[in-house]
Amino acid sequence: MPTKKTASHFATQSRIILPGSQKAAFAQTATEKPAPAAIRITVSVVVKRKAPLKTANRLGKERLTRVQFRQAHGPDPNALKLVRAFAKEYGLTPVPGTPAPGSRIIKLTGSITAMQKAFGAPLVHKTTETATYRVREGSITLPSELSGSVEAVLGLDNRPQAEPHFRIAGDTRNFAARTAQAGGFATPHASIQPSAQQANISYTPVQVAQFYQFPANASAAGQTIGILELGGGYRAADITAYFKSLGQPTPKVTAVSVDGGKNSPSTSSSADGEVMLDIEVSAAVAPGANIAVYFAPNTDQGFLDALDAAIHDTTNKPSVISISWGSAEANWTQQSMTALDAACQSAAALGITVTAAAGDNGSTDGGTGNNVDFPSSSPHVLACGGTKLTGSGTTITSEVVWNELANNEGATGGGVSNVFPLPAWQSSTNVPAPGKATGGRGVPDVCGNADPATGYTVRVDGQDLVIGGTSAVAPLWAGLIAVANQQNGATAGLLQPQIYAAKAKAGFRDITSGDNGSFSAGPGWDACTGLGSPITATLIPFLTTTASGKKPTKPKPTKPTKRKK
Repeated sequence: MPTKKTASHFATQSRIILPGSQKAAFAQTATEKPAPAAIRITVSVVVKRKAPLKTANRLGKERLTRVQFRQAHGPDPNALKLVRAFAKEYGLTPVPGTPAPGSRIIKLTGSITAMQKAFGAPLVHKTTETATYRVREGSITLPSELSGSVEAVLGLDNRPQAEPHFRIAGDTRNFAARTAQAGGFATPHASIQPSAQQANISYTPVQVAQFYQFPANASAAGQTIGILELGGGYRAADITAYFKSLGQPTPKVTAVSVDGGKNSPSTSSSADGEVMLDIEVSAAVAPGANIAVYFAPNTDQGFLDALDAAIHDTTNKPSVISISWGSAEANWTQQSMTALDAACQSAAALGITVTAAAGDNGSTDGGTGNNVDFPSSSPHVLACGGTKLTGSGTTITSEVVWNELANNEGATGGGVSNVFPLPAWQSSTNVPAPGKATGGRGVPDVCGNADPATGYTVRVDGQDLVIGGTSAVAPLWAGLIAVANQQNGATAGLLQPQIYAAKAKAGFRDITSGDNGSFSAGPGWDACTGLGSPITATLIPFLTTTASGKKPTKPKPTKPTKRKK
């Protein structure tokens, strides 16, 4: 029998540009050829919500249960119906089980030829000295009927999106992080030898927690810390040996695969340094917490899918999510930032805190002029900046802005977003003017020890290394929040409305010395260290369930229907 052809419904419609989908040209020198037509790829399509989240939901003032969230703010059923019909017409196949409960991401699989026709985006393979990437440039187009129903399409392009914000002491050229950023495609470099670290001070995460006055015998039992990783892996033997050296029980660490990403440890000069830093710092300062590590490819699609998976994970149920990867706002498409910020809004509505590193390249964030790092620039993320800390016993003797740019060893990120406007809770903090009228959000919110010269002693692939970077601060704060959640008996959720309140000032050590290039520290909030580093025992009571102190609302129980006899 002849194959029945699908009616050309969408193909006859005029095309519209998907807002925010403009993708920059490939910057590196590379050879180019068309992407092989028969190769099958999977894209992530974000559809609109049934109903927008209320402001009170986005600020965490009115919490939602997962059931309430799915019923009111899950994917719009009409949008899903349209996308499935569109996919069928263009020869694309929806991935079974997508969207997952609570998620708005439907995944579609198809050939390169089908994808190019469906999304109006030519795809080419560009090969550099070290890797081949699938690249699209310009905008995505959609049939006009899909306007407003589709908010993002990610996965057509698989260029590396983010870099990890860790630095090994003595690695003045930051080889390890650059290798990790390329997802393993870059040429590996030798790890730093102990002799290069001898001039530096180092601390265990437990010592740093003592400096920051974590409660004695702090516990995060019953909490799960989610960690996003876009490469690398961990070895169970290293984790066991490390926590034995600290005199702590080995934490339960679970690897979660997203988009084919896996726990893949290799060498200490890879993203393993990032993975181990995140696990060891967060678990050491939050004894008893479980750790769930979400491994995904280093693409904008992988980043969003990993965050989405962590937020809607009803198996591991993280109450706080730590992100140590990011990139300057200018390196992202607007659709990617919008989709990731929307996911963080969902986290806030569900009472989940998201922490993110503010970057390791000072006020430029590695670009031209002043830039801030995303996702730390999202107002729904706790942005974590870095300091240089020295202390004796359990007492801090000095804490200043981390800035080792003169030694090519990095500096804390910080500045003003050009994408996200000034949040209400920062309105009285004298955030500098943004470079663009669309911006205004000040970065970071908080800080902690990050200078590799006063870094953290961690174990990576059988080696003891000293590692710093704002990558250490995001898991440090994630651990602090897990301890607070356990002690307060409720999740903290979005912290900013609480911690920017005047009464919370006593919970911070104000950092007033140093700069990150264009911005200087001073009394109160600043664009280097935010509100300051934590005085944890004092701060924890301020991290109440919501800004209004109300507990999450619970759905009314439904009465069972009586069966007729």
